[in-house]
Amino acid sequence: MTIQLNGEPHEVGSDTTVAGLLAALDIDPRRVAVERNFVVLKRDLYATTTIEAGDQIEVVNFVGGG
Repeated sequence: MTIQLNGEPHEVGSDTTVAGLLAALDIDPRRVAVERNFVVLKRDLYATTTIEAGDQIEVVNFVGGG
């Protein structure tokens, strides 16, 4: 199924969770914030939140610096 990932079409399998998506993208979930359909998800919900066709997922990386 197709979702929008950071504004671009992206294919994922059915029953893909947010945690599964991050793993597939090789992204450490401790270093990002995820927004699903304009709602920021709590990190403890990544493993249980299933992505649905048409969802808009934004993954934001934290960048340190000063």
